[in-house]
Amino acid sequence: MRSTTSPTSITDSRARSAEGPGARPVRLAIALDLDDQVAALALANEVQPYFAIAKVGLELFSASGPEIVTKLREAGVSVFVDLKLHDIPTTVERAARALGSLGAEFATVHASGGVDMVRAAVTGFGEGAAAAGLQAPTVLGVTVLTSDTDAPPELLLRRVEVLLAAGAGGLVCAADDLLVIRQAAPDLVAVVPGIRPSGAGTDDQARAATPAAAVANGADVLVIGRPVSRAADPRGAARAIADELGIS
Repeated sequence: MRSTTSPTSITDSRARSAEGPGARPVRLAIALDLDDQVAALALANEVQPYFAIAKVGLELFSASGPEIVTKLREAGVSVFVDLKLHDIPTTVERAARALGSLGAEFATVHASGGVDMVRAAVTGFGEGAAAAGLQAPTVLGVTVLTSDTDAPPELLLRRVEVLLAAGAGGLVCAADDLLVIRQAAPDLVAVVPGIRPSGAGTDDQARAATPAAAVANGADVLVIGRPVSRAADPRGAARAIADELGIS
């Protein structure tokens, strides 16, 4: 089950990609890789005019729990819950059902878990959201982590096949992986982490890309963390990236 609605807050800033007027709009997600709820909320609010989405990963969710998702939504921010579920299908379905009630727009599961596990996540998220009267999140299958040095095309395609068979709405991959993936799955939402502006260090991202390169390859959502969160002026850094991509 995949949500087809878009957030209605002022944070839903969009741009056209370098491919031209017919290309899909691009959105920016701030990675709240923090263990402090107050600091995370402050950062999300600071960059909100330019970043439509806040990514809540394992670190922040472990520190703050489901409450952080609720608080971000109350602040008018769309939420991407990035917990990368990976377990037996029954456990994944039950966990996804609990998470589905939070109102996140995106949620992740490891594609390496196979069709049954990913399908269980899709089912669980959908049932949890429906029970809460909410739209189900778009389930994103993590293909190959951007910290891995290699992503063989045949492995990427196998994982895309898993996602398509399981009914997932999107995927997470490196920018260069889209050159392979878009041929097999042109309609899946493509979320690309490891984004680094020109001149920025790659940190622990082995397969990083600039915002413009990711958009040119077909990314729908760019996930950006340290180049913004650790900048002396996070709002200014966010604005510079948005300006580069033509997001107003």
